[in-house]
Amino acid sequence: MTTPLRLYVNGDRYDLDVEPRRTLADALRDDCGLTGTHLGCEHGVCGACTVLVDGQPVRACLMFAVQAEGSSVRTVEGLAPDDDTLHPVQQAFWDNHGLQCGFCTPGFLTLITGYLEENPTANEEELRDVLSSNLCRCTGYQNIIKAALAAQRTMNAESGAEPAEQAPA
Repeated sequence: MTTPLRLYVNGDRYDLDVEPRRTLADALRDDCGLTGTHLGCEHGVCGACTVLVDGQPVRACLMFAVQAEGSSVRTVEGLAPDDDTLHPVQQAFWDNHGLQCGFCTPGFLTLITGYLEENPTANEEELRDVLSSNLCRCTGYQNIIKAALAAQRTMNAESGAEPAEQAPA
């Protein structure tokens, strides 16, 4: 038995028929063809599947697709403003070598984007705490933290927000 579902992902509309138990991660990957959302643990622990639902970071492996009906979903594919420009978080990861194997990267990119959009003046301790919710087996997190701080500076400069006091690097 399937249920008709209308998803709005990265500004595009997707009309789907899904089983009610289908996860948002599976619907994004298999039904919408957006494979940037990665599946790691499938228990909500690793954060590789993090997407933004109405601007809030969520674990797509723990959310049913039908729960996203009527919401705005943003995946890693929807971060960049166009094909020629990276989002400030993506650019900061590039500039600060915030990735190695890249498996966890989409989850970190969406997590950081959502958090900084809602908390533009977060301090380094708050960013470290948020980032600790996603797992990375390669980087040791230092460059991910550097990238998050660099992205924050760029995003704040673009929006005019005042950054929080940061500890010296």
